[in-house]
Amino acid sequence: MMNKIWYSRRSPLCWLLLPFSAFFWIASGLRRLYLRRWKQIQFDVPVIVVGNLTVGGVGKTPLVIAIANELRMKGLRVGIVSRGYGARVHFPRVVGLDDNATDVGDEPLLIAKKTNCPVIIATNRVKAVQYLMENFQSQVILSDDGLQHYAMGRSIEIVVIDGVRGLGNGLLLPAGPLRERAHRLNTVDFVVVNSGKWVNAYCMKMVVSDVTQLISGNQVNLNTLHQPVAAIAGIGNPQRFYNTLNDLGVRFKPYDFPDHYLFTINDLILEEKIMIMTEKDAVKCLPFATENMYVLSVKADLENKFWDALWTHEKLKGVL
Repeated sequence: MMNKIWYSRRSPLCWLLLPFSAFFWIASGLRRLYLRRWKQIQFDVPVIVVGNLTVGGVGKTPLVIAIANELRMKGLRVGIVSRGYGARVHFPRVVGLDDNATDVGDEPLLIAKKTNCPVIIATNRVKAVQYLMENFQSQVILSDDGLQHYAMGRSIEIVVIDGVRGLGNGLLLPAGPLRERAHRLNTVDFVVVNSGKWVNAYCMKMVVSDVTQLISGNQVNLNTLHQPVAAIAGIGNPQRFYNTLNDLGVRFKPYDFPDHYLFTINDLILEEKIMIMTEKDAVKCLPFATENMYVLSVKADLENKFWDALWTHEKLKGVL
């Protein structure tokens, strides 16, 4: 419902919600001022925040994974902090590779599995950063989201934009999808556009790395799977997943679920013989995986000039 309002031409409902957006603008502005001036904690190691201005999925997590793996290849001790949406544990908590996504959250578990870096979940990101410094001696820390968590000091800010949907109708919540006004893009270090183009942004695209059977981890050829398949998407922007399947020539029936949805086996009793899902959804289905469940793995592919600019950023000179 709200996505249709936010990402289409301004409807009459937008104007009805504008007074609430004005209140949000004032409240969030005062909060930002207060946290920056009196509560923000700075750290002795570089903290890189990867966030967005809009509500919903734009591709932050794949970018965090890509940066973490590149930093590890340079021999650095990398730590990652995450909110752990929906987590049911005491904070701060180290995400274990054998943890259940129900307990620690889907994105933190996926990041831990894809990077082998210590991932700390906590509602208070300052405590998460401090935990990484004290217990893992992290040399660089990445924050998956947290652009608006202003109590956490940061060295580098990276904002990811969906190149297809952009900033929607350009209005603040709840009339539009924006957490902060668009001019915030002028104050960050890097703007990365996921597919499409954006002025003064570095281009990123999602490329398919492989398709594997969830229960065994064995790689398969998509053409060998019985089609049409059931396409399972419990993510912020499922259309991106469906577009990828279309580009691969896969015939499928889409099944939308809310972002961060906690699946049960009963949710996946479908008429199609084969189901294929995102990695974010797959980590939640591992406890009851069956032989007919497959995972489409993607990775972030960024232009070389992004990496050149990141590695030469003055805030990373001390560790690279």
